[in-house]
Amino acid sequence: MTEISGHSVLRAGATAVVNESYSFACMRCGYGWEQSYEIEHHTAADGHDFVMYVADGLIVPSPLNRPTCQNCDGHVVRIMRPGRVASARDAAHRERRVPPAGPVEAVWVPEGTDPKTEHRHWHLSGLLRPFRRAT
Repeated sequence: MTEISGHSVLRAGATAVVNESYSFACMRCGYGWEQSYEIEHHTAADGHDFVMYVADGLIVPSPLNRPTCQNCDGHVVRIMRPGRVASARDAAHRERRVPPAGPVEAVWVPEGTDPKTEHRHWHLSGLLRPFRRAT
């Protein structure tokens, strides 16, 4: 594949045009984005085939060779199928329906007793009773 970069020009002579989308995530800063491309297949005058990647009307380098983070200009970028970044953003912004985990205080009071006046002394054997094997 030959990469051609520059400004948008009339690209007559394309033998095929394929639309592809990718999700990108930077492993350096955590930034994620998605981009759609028109991949134009051409045949040069000397007979060899090449492709041109077009994004937002501009010819851009292939995102598959050396992707660059749009946020930090890093080159450690993971390429994924389309929709992965959008689904992660949606999940992060969804309303939390489950309360956060943490200690919960629950007081058990037997019926007919007043917890303020009744003091109970626990014995270790009584606490271990539920864990004993039935023989």
